[in-house]
Amino acid sequence: MIADEMREKLAGLSPTRLEILDESENHRGHGGWREGGETHFRIRMTSPQFVGLGHVARHRLVHRTLGDIVPRIHALALELAES
Repeated sequence: MIADEMREKLAGLSPTRLEILDESENHRGHGGWREGGETHFRIRMTSPQFVGLGHVARHRLVHRTLGDIVPRIHALALELAES
């Protein structure tokens, strides 16, 4: 499952809080949705790795960390904070 892959990769950022929500069903019939879900995700995460980083830098760090997962999904909402 994609959420499990995300959790495994994001563990490298030492999160103090990590929620990965598959919101695909909320987008049924919209662009990018496909049967079986795993198309629209929301990640809520706090990490000491975010200290001193601005909003865009945090997003870039998460995208880099997720690597090849990002092109396999349609949408990724990020709520990131330092801990």
